[in-house]
Amino acid sequence: MFNKIDLSSYPRAEHYNYYINFIKSKINMSYNINITNLLEKTKSKSLKFYPTFIYIIMSAVNNMKEMRMAVDKDGNLGYYDYCSPSYTIFHKDDCTFSDIWTQYSKDFDEFYKNAVNDMEFYKDVKGVKAKTGKPDNCIPLSCVPWLSFSACSYDTYAPSPMLFPVIVFGKYFKQNSQTLLPFTIFAAHAVCDGYHVCLLINKIEELCKNCGEFIK
Repeated sequence: MFNKIDLSSYPRAEHYNYYINFIKSKINMSYNINITNLLEKTKSKSLKFYPTFIYIIMSAVNNMKEMRMAVDKDGNLGYYDYCSPSYTIFHKDDCTFSDIWTQYSKDFDEFYKNAVNDMEFYKDVKGVKAKTGKPDNCIPLSCVPWLSFSACSYDTYAPSPMLFPVIVFGKYFKQNSQTLLPFTIFAAHAVCDGYHVCLLINKIEELCKNCGEFIK
């Protein structure tokens, strides 16, 4: 469900209007997330890393209203009760990608099963949007597993009305005794600040560390 925000009582109303109407800026932030515990857990349980990490990202996103904000067709600011992931799959035969989505569930086993099934079903379906029917409450995610990048930036020809964050992560790597994963987020300053972006990243890292709480 989409919940409209009353701007007259919204604490960031001035910030929202400023960054929507004057400085239409985005926030780019990159960080190496410690996935040591998560990687060990997925390997011990023979789980695929990609859908598992997508679940963690979306669990963190759905823990923060600021990351679920959007405008409706009438231009009203609001937020969704929850968001689902819209993510990419890679076609090795022609080196193109397709975008698919999976309905989010708080239950890890349910989400993991549905995501793996979607990836398998659409693995040979070509085109930018392989799975149709995508709902409005989808957060765009992507993976660049060929490079342990140190930063990632986005730019568009014209300002986009989308307020959801865009998230990309890369190839994980070893550093001393830890396994780290490059993670970047491109967020709309109109609905969040560096503080909120840091909260999201810290929550993702916390879930990676405590993954035994939901991966049984």
